[in-house]
Amino acid sequence: MKKLLLGIVSLILITGIAVNASDLIIESKNQTYHEEDNKIKFNGDVKVTVDDLKVVGDSADVNVTKDQKLDTATFYDKPYAFEIKKNKKREVKANILKVSLITKIIHAEGDTQSIVFEGKTPIVVINSDVQEYDTKTGIMTATGSVTMKYKDIETLSNFAEITTDKNGDLKKLVLTGNAKVKQENNESFADKFVYEAKTENLTAYGNTTSKAIMDDGSKLTLKSSFQEYNQKKAIFNASGNVRIWYQDYYAVGPKVTLYPTPGTTKPNEAYFTGRSSITQGVRTIFADRIKMTMTPKSFDAQGNTRTVIRNIGNGDDNMTLGL
Repeated sequence: MKKLLLGIVSLILITGIAVNASDLIIESKNQTYHEEDNKIKFNGDVKVTVDDLKVVGDSADVNVTKDQKLDTATFYDKPYAFEIKKNKKREVKANILKVSLITKIIHAEGDTQSIVFEGKTPIVVINSDVQEYDTKTGIMTATGSVTMKYKDIETLSNFAEITTDKNGDLKKLVLTGNAKVKQENNESFADKFVYEAKTENLTAYGNTTSKAIMDDGSKLTLKSSFQEYNQKKAIFNASGNVRIWYQDYYAVGPKVTLYPTPGTTKPNEAYFTGRSSITQGVRTIFADRIKMTMTPKSFDAQGNTRTVIRNIGNGDDNMTLGL
């Protein structure tokens, strides 16, 4: 995930080049200016070059303020912006691309797609209805059917926000609205995901569900109100009406911590704390602490344990001592 986010940040930083460059070159077949429109218009094979950044399109215009300062450059008819450095290429496609020379905000709208290539191979792809980057705050936002893909990692959300520091390094990623993160056969759903680069924590809020496929093909499903995953240690914490399904186990509790098998990132041991229960078939065990192990499959309940076995007998006869 961290590599994915850093790739996204490196992509959006091409906007910084446009703002800070000293030379701006615009080529086209025709250029016109009418004072009443306060616009410079460019038509036919429009090519804009700012240092390593190039924008290509059929038409563009630049607003001019009353004091003859350039305001916003707008590129129409599906412009294409790209930057090439060494073996990496970064590109942005949209129906319309706007660059504010005053507020330093880059705005792309309509079938917006951003891609980072390594050689000829795309390593990061971002699609959304609208993408916007504020070079002053270091915040990039994507709105409307947002998808991000890095190799085998995919995310989906209604809205995404990426915050960078003054050096352009990643600080935070926020995904909101029907958010989903998927890697291979594992996936998580939540109302909101927050990734903090400093701690390498991915936190999920609201109606969270995570599903992991174990090595033997079994599925582990975890639902809760809050979930947190630490990438450094591969440790998973969840709280708030925690429920876990694994094969014929069903465990419930207020809080759980999952630890991986040593040397892997697969969850193998689940430690429930607080009054919890685990059900297998007709038997339910209640305890203050429960340890559930996936491989080898087992559980250990401790602290004020109580066992309930449902539906003993056929429902008509009472259990007696035969007296």
